[in-house]
Amino acid sequence: MPGEVRGSFKAPPSKSIMQRALAAAALAHGVSQIQNPSFCDDALVAIEASRCLGAKVDVKEGLVEVHGIGGRPSAGGTIDCNESGLCSRMFAPIAALSSSEFTIKGKGSLLLRPMEMGEAPLRSLGAKVESSGGKLPLKVKGPLRGSKVEVDGSESSQFLTGILLALPLCEGNSVVRVKDLKSREYISMTIDVASAFGVKIVNKGFTEFGIRGGQEYKGTKFPVEGDWSGASSLLVAGAVAGSVKITGINKDSHQPDKRIVEALKAAGAGVKQGRSYVEVRMGALRGFTFDATDCPDLFPALVALAANCSGKSVLKGAGRLRHKESDRAAALVQEFSKLGAAIKPKGDLIEVNGGAGPVRSMGHARPNGLLGGEADSHNDHRIAMACAVAGLASEKGVRISGEGCVSKSFPGFFTVLDTLLQGGK
Repeated sequence: MPGEVRGSFKAPPSKSIMQRALAAAALAHGVSQIQNPSFCDDALVAIEASRCLGAKVDVKEGLVEVHGIGGRPSAGGTIDCNESGLCSRMFAPIAALSSSEFTIKGKGSLLLRPMEMGEAPLRSLGAKVESSGGKLPLKVKGPLRGSKVEVDGSESSQFLTGILLALPLCEGNSVVRVKDLKSREYISMTIDVASAFGVKIVNKGFTEFGIRGGQEYKGTKFPVEGDWSGASSLLVAGAVAGSVKITGINKDSHQPDKRIVEALKAAGAGVKQGRSYVEVRMGALRGFTFDATDCPDLFPALVALAANCSGKSVLKGAGRLRHKESDRAAALVQEFSKLGAAIKPKGDLIEVNGGAGPVRSMGHARPNGLLGGEADSHNDHRIAMACAVAGLASEKGVRISGEGCVSKSFPGFFTVLDTLLQGGK
């Protein structure tokens, strides 16, 4: 619904870091305590995947306790990744540590997402791999062995994350050479998590990684930092419809989506940032140019922001959006066009032309390029959140079908948004 937002809230835990921490804790010797855990759908999938590897996982109030398997998984089984792309690609190499066969399966849009970029590297490391035409289900059987291996990182860094987490447990040292790596900061996150559990991965300029074999993950206490991805849409809400302060997010995080702050500043929003918070206020928003190639999950929030800017905004990196929960580029163009945005794809770019609109709250002349109306989430959590934020500054508001998909990453999104709307009254 249209309205003004005002208030503050604590960022949800990072699902990306939570999933990596669960994988490391499952492989560890001893007990790990994951603090400030995420219980979004993807995190719950990672909990079950860890159990399938043989770890004991106890879910407590504000804590997840993991009794690790102390090395390689022994018994095989089926790891159901639901619709989590990271889980499917990360746990495949980890499962291939075992000499028993594991099947990695999923459902929905995950069945359409490519898995072939991981097959050749796993085979070269000694695993048997069988897929369904480069898609799930994927069967893997090890054990992996340390060696030299080449990985194509142009489509996704998620298989590389799994390989980097698995190889320290193998016999023999490894050298991983990577071609055209995208989303480098996600790999920095992987290395950070491994280090927190006592495993060292040597990064040589994101083109080569050196890994000593025979290492051990050690149980530890691991706090999950706040999620920049989940925070991004609500920071945009502050820019287009009032004022929002988000706490519990690390300014120095390796999460690539912290770059939303750059985009907000470029668009003319009022931004105040400290070490663990960001406050965004509405301003006279203007068109901006932003390269989201290495942070593609920001695209929906960036489109919602651009639709409320005067003039043309140019967003680069649309080619990274084809194999998300939806064909995210096509879905964004389709849904925001329905809502009244002047938006068009242009190769690797998406261009959005905002329109001049009425004077609104806080004394600013706010561009209002959206009429509002009905939108389809395409079962994509980030599109659902972006459409909801876009509705704040629209004439009629936005009604979203399939809005429940936000539980994939941020189950409390609409509760937080409603609270911010109440604060704006």
